[in-house]
Formats: sequence, C-alpha cells, structure tokens
Amino acid sequence: MNPTPASASPFDMVSGALGDYIPKGAAPAAVTGAPGAEEAGSGEQILGVVSLDRDLRIRGSNLDAAPFAGVSATPGAAFTDLLPPGDVATVTQRLRRVLETREAHVARVQRLRRDDGTELVVSMSILPAAPPQDGLTVSLIAMAKRLHLYASAAAIGTSLDIGETAQSLAQSLLAWGDVAAVNLDYAVWTGEAVTEQAQERIRLRRAALVPDRAWPEGYLTPGDNLPREASRLLAGAVMRDDVPRAVVLPDREAIERALGDPRLVRALVPGNRPVSVACIPLVVEGPEGAPRPIVLGVTEVWRRPEYLFRDGELLDLQELVAKTARHVDLARQHQREHAQVLALQRRLLPRAGSDTIEIASVYEPTTPDSAGVGGDWVNSFPLPSDRTALVVGDVVGHGLGAAAAMGQLSMEARALLSAGMGPGEVLERLDETVTLLDDTDAGLAAGYSALGSTCCIAVYDPVDHRVVISNAGHLPPLLVRPDGSAETVATQPHPALGAEFVVREPFEVQEFTAPPGSLLVLYTDGLVEDPGASIDDGIGRLTEVVREVHPWDDLQQAARRVVARLAPKEPLRDDVTLLLARLAGRRSRSTATWQLPARDDTAARARALAAPLLRRWHTGEQAGDNALLVISELVTNAVRFGTGPVTVRLVRTGSRLTCEVGDTGNGRPRLRRGDPLDSAGRGLYVVHKLTTRWGVRWTQTGKAVWAELEG
Repeated sequence: MNPTPASASPFDMVSGALGDYIPKGAAPAAVTGAPGAEEAGSGEQILGVVSLDRDLRIRGSNLDAAPFAGVSATPGAAFTDLLPPGDVATVTQRLRRVLETREAHVARVQRLRRDDGTELVVSMSILPAAPPQDGLTVSLIAMAKRLHLYASAAAIGTSLDIGETAQSLAQSLLAWGDVAAVNLDYAVWTGEAVTEQAQERIRLRRAALVPDRAWPEGYLTPGDNLPREASRLLAGAVMRDDVPRAVVLPDREAIERALGDPRLVRALVPGNRPVSVACIPLVVEGPEGAPRPIVLGVTEVWRRPEYLFRDGELLDLQELVAKTARHVDLARQHQREHAQVLALQRRLLPRAGSDTIEIASVYEPTTPDSAGVGGDWVNSFPLPSDRTALVVGDVVGHGLGAAAAMGQLSMEARALLSAGMGPGEVLERLDETVTLLDDTDAGLAAGYSALGSTCCIAVYDPVDHRVVISNAGHLPPLLVRPDGSAETVATQPHPALGAEFVVREPFEVQEFTAPPGSLLVLYTDGLVEDPGASIDDGIGRLTEVVREVHPWDDLQQAARRVVARLAPKEPLRDDVTLLLARLAGRRSRSTATWQLPARDDTAARARALAAPLLRRWHTGEQAGDNALLVISELVTNAVRFGTGPVTVRLVRTGSRLTCEVGDTGNGRPRLRRGDPLDSAGRGLYVVHKLTTRWGVRWTQTGKAVWAELEG
C-alpha cells in the first residue's frame, strides 16, 4: 500500500485503504450484485443506486433499504443536495471528471446528509451510465462493516499526532452511528508514562467529535475537559469487574438515568432527540504484573434508538477501537519524547543579554508528526572578563539520541569556554567528544551517531569591540554593521565534527571588529533551506531581511519577523533556529587598557596608572587598596613567568571591578599552598583571597589572567 501523506484527511486515508482493498477498474464486490444485495450474514441491504443526468440532477434512485432511511433522493433535485456543504465542490469536480473522461471513480468514502441533519457514511462509486443512456450512475454502499473495518484499521495510525489519530478514529466510527466522539485521558495528551489508574483519578478531555456542525450550548466539543463525574462514570462503565467491555445505553431514558445530573446530560448527549449510545474503551495492557488494563480514553457512538446495536456491531467496534488504542499509545510515546527534547532545547535557548549585548532568539521545532524534534541548539552566556559567548549547533538526527548528544555538546562547550579556551580549541574538544560518543554505547550501539554534527562559536569582547569566531561545518554567521552593510563571516571551510575520514586541519579562528550597534546573526539550515533553491540563495534572502532590522527596533519582535518571512510553511520538517545579537559594547569611560614593557618596575607603573582611575570611579578605599594589590601581584607574575609586553585592563561594571593582565607566555598559573618560608606561589594565593573569582583565558598571542572584585 502506498504511504498516505501526513496532510491527508481521515476520509482520504480511509478511501485510500478502500482503493487498495477493491480491485482497480471494477466496481466494488458488493456493488456487482443487483440492488438489494445483502451484507453477508446480516440480512441487511447495504447497496443503493442513484441515477444522474448530465446536469448532475437526480433521475431516479433505489434508496429504500433501512440503512438509507432519511436520505431523500428526490427526482429533479441536485445530487449535491445530499452532501454536507463542505463536500459539494470536491464531489462536483469528481462527478464532472467522470462525465468527461468516462473513467469510473471507485470506492470513495463519502458522507450523505439525512433529513434530520445527521449524516450517513457510505462508500461511493461514480460510474458512467451504460449506453444508450447518458449521465452517471452513483452506487452507494452503506459501508459494509467488515470492509469499513479493514479500511479504517489500515488508515488510522498513519499519523503520530494524537489529535489526528483521534479524529481519524472518530470519522471511522461514523459508519456505526450518527455522532462519534473520542475522549482521551490527560496522560495521553501530556505524553506522561501510562500507569495503572484508580477510577477516581481518571480525567478525560474531548479529543475529537464528528460530524462538524453547530452543537447545543453546554455540549462538550474538542478541547473541552469532561466533568470529573462524567470521567468517573465513563471510565467505571467500561472497567466493570476489571474487564474492558463496551457498554450500551439503549434509549434516552436509560442515558439520563445513568448520568443523573441535567448538567451532565447537556454536556454529553448531542441534542434533545431520542438517542442511544455505545461506549467503547481505549485500553492497553498495563505494565507486567498489573492487575488490569490501562484506560487511555473512551469512545462514544451515538445513533437513533430504533437501530439497536447488535452483538456483531459491538465486536467490530471493539476490534477497531482496540487497534486504534495501540496507535494512540504510540502517539503518546512520541509526544512524550517530543516534549522531553523540546524542553531540553528550550532550556538551551539564550537568556536575556547584558548592558553590552542584546540577545533575541526564535526556536520553532519540527512538528510532532515529523521524524521528531531535531538537534538544533543555540545558546549565549557571559564569560569572564566581560565577554559573551554565542554558540549555535546542529546535531545529526532526531529524537532522544540527538537530544542527548545536543545537551552534552552544549554543556561541554559552555564549560570549556568558561574555563578560558578559545573557540577553535573548544571545537577541537567537541570534535573528540563526537568521535567518542560514536564509539560508546551511547552511539552506534544504541542506533544513533552524532558524526557530522555542526557547530559555530563566537566570543564578543565589548571593550575592544572584537568578535572571535570558529566554525565546524556550520552555515556562516552574518554581520550587519550600523551603516546597513552586511556580510557573511566565512572562515576557512572545515568539516563537521567527528569527520575523521578527511585530512584533519586545525579549526581556523577569525577575528574582526564589530562597531557598536552591529548585528550578529546566527542560525541553522532549517531557516534558509528551500528545495527549489540553493543554500546560497537562502543565505542571500536572510541577508536582505536582516538588513532591514533597524537599531531602534525591538530585537525580539524583529527576530520573529525574520522567521515569519523566511521559515518554510508548516508542517516543519527541520527545526528553525535564529539568534540575533545586537552588539552595544562597553563605554570607554568604564574601561582602561595599558600596554607596558616587561620590566622590574612594571608593577609599580601599573599601580600608579590605576590609582587615579579608581578614585575617579569612586572605588571604596578598601576595595581600591585590594585592587591595587591584585594588579601588582598579577603584573609581577606576568613579568616573572611570562614573556613580551604586559597588557593591563580594568573594567568597571556596576559595583564589580575586573582586573586583567595579559602576556605572551603560555604557562598556566596554578594556585598552591606553599611552605611558609617559600615565596613562590604566594602572589596567586593573595589574589585568591582578595577576589570573588579569578581565572585564566587563552588568547591568540598568549594568555590573560583575570580577577573580579567587589568595588
């Protein structure tokens, strides 16, 4: 059987299954008999015929059998009068196509309107009239139950969306009644693990209701929660004696007596006419050792009381609902996985920026009915010495395996950047991590590989207005300058992470100036990919759109506008991720940088330069003395153990003071508690005691030791 598109309606899916069941080019088996053919074993006539002229008006009909009661095919009336308004255009097109081509249109599931407003589900075939007559012959099968059961079972479950699965089931149930409803437990909607439920804890929500028409006030429609009393009543009715079974209430009096409360009657009974109802449970087997099955929900089939539910019909209903229950549980599990991955990705989304950088992001996950949430992730976080890291990545694959790798790579990148490594060095470590993941039980042995994942890391320094970027196979960032000019920040091409099959080269690091007011754009391929165009064209469209973002625009709203203009229309088959970073920079009056020669008097020179600046910043006396002592110790260590000139930088951020001393050496200072008579290492110990935190970061020319104090 050909796969059914996820966007197909439930009626399309059932029709597709019917088409596979019935040989092409022939009328349905039930149609080949004379009018009045009977459903095997039931003695019930299920076939009717309507003859149409070329204007699609009824010439005659044979709809006298009981299943067609209420369907008035009046000679001279338009055939479309028998159809729900929403189906008129489609059916008219099919009728005219058969007139023009004289090729039969066989076995299509269709709804007919009865005089009382209810609907009858039939299998409709459109045939050209036999010569010498002109026009059409429309054969209608009042959905032979076993045929419909086969078709429905084949069609339901083609979607992993819970709502679509429930809607498909409700549409199929219409073959047994006039109104069908599907109610699902809260745990199914939320994707929670299904466990054994006590009857008083079962809570139901209406998931699907057909046909689609105006309902009386107070009647429950899709999305409404059933009252607790109704949930307990329905769940209890289908779980009597711990055995799931269908329950039939044969008339309105029995229904009102069972419900007891007029409010429940208005909520559950569709209208004021006489009705009967069959309630069939959606159940799955409980965990091993569980005493009874688990209720996923309850279906309701309503019809006129003069047509009693026969035992054979109830068995068919139970068979169809039982098969659907498995699909519902699969959709629930998929929903749970989707929700878990989505929660992880949203935790990785950037938080609010700072006074030096403004951050806005948009993340649109793949639809639940697709292959699962993708592995896109984007993050931003502050780094020591007033810098900010921006990271975007795309992990290969979907689902929990991709989510686990995504979380590990994201957290590792943050830890390494916070420890002072540069973007290129971090990508080297991530490359090793991806290879390691692929060699462990978390990788191929579990059916998942992260090889080929991409990542781009940018670090922004608001004092120097510099950005350092390194890229591992990811799409290039965009930089929009304050004058509106835009460019892609393309580094030397490098394979994705874990690509050992190519010649390994160091990750290139690119550094450039970003004037205050510049906009840095990071994104994933889901935003710019278009099957009908090249990826370069997609990046070009993105460039043009982000150039329209003005410096005074609200950045979050601007990000949403960009995604709205560029993202593919739903359903999304890949995550869409965008990060906009407006680079404001640090005001010059809050910073100071000096480059000094590496001499014995450099520490004294640094103190002399810093002291008046600290007074202008109104640094407290004790804090100022501590800052001068820290500067002296850091400069002394740089002169003693480093090489080349020494760079001293002070940054004031509110009440916090950051002191940074850089040199061209590559040795890592280490804190150790020395012997009381040993002077080596005492300087860092003093720094450790006087500051809130300190550390080392690696630069293109060497290293820088930073320390933060409260001023």
